[in-house]
Amino acid sequence: MIEPVVSAEWVRRRRDRVILADVRAYLDGRKGADAYARGHLPGAVFVDLDADLAAPPTSADGRHPLPDPAHFAERMSALGIGDDDTVIAYDDAGGVMAARLVWMLRALGQDAALLDGGLDAYGEKELETAVPERPVAARVTRPWPAERLAGLDDATSSDFVVIDARQPERFRGESEPIDPRPGHIPGARSVPCRENVDVGGRFLPPEVLRERFTAAGVTDGAEVVSYCGSGVTACHNLLALERAGFAPGRLYPGSWSQYSATDRPAATA
Repeated sequence: MIEPVVSAEWVRRRRDRVILADVRAYLDGRKGADAYARGHLPGAVFVDLDADLAAPPTSADGRHPLPDPAHFAERMSALGIGDDDTVIAYDDAGGVMAARLVWMLRALGQDAALLDGGLDAYGEKELETAVPERPVAARVTRPWPAERLAGLDDATSSDFVVIDARQPERFRGESEPIDPRPGHIPGARSVPCRENVDVGGRFLPPEVLRERFTAAGVTDGAEVVSYCGSGVTACHNLLALERAGFAPGRLYPGSWSQYSATDRPAATA
């Protein structure tokens, strides 16, 4: 398995052996597909967060439930991403959206990584608008591995170190623009995923990331559950966890969008 984060130089040396995936997505009404159409990295395919990487939202399962494995396999196949392909995903937000695709593929045992620096890792002159024509790829439907997932009960269990990837003000319950209730899961630790990268959108060194997670109670051998608002940006923390040298953690797909719709207690401060 390749490293969870790779540089633009790494990609350029292997350009004919990897598939670039543009996973730009926004919460402010903008459409990732429109951004892709205006300009994307050479040869990149567009992966739609809502259509390709999530099932329809429900109050029971949250805003971005994991898609049915057969649907995911079908969508990847249609995009020309086969089982044996190496996928390098990017966005324009430090990787917090693209991390969902990378985590999903890696959880299934496929080589995938985030492009460090995202769209800005390449110069603007290299962007193109042409949509690549890739043949339908062979892909086997695989179930999501249970050992890489967590549920409601796991997220409140003392058996796990539970980390929250949202911004601090949402964790503290000072702001909640999307989900039913403010606050966080009792016992969870705040590890804002957007602080895994520097001001230029590049990942912090592994040793610095390790300090961040250690301060949140993560130790070697600990079982970690990562959540966020809807199970998307939580994947960024899971990739950063690996980059820091820790064992792979578990994703709580329903995250706060599912938890806050229940009558379970919420913590603030």
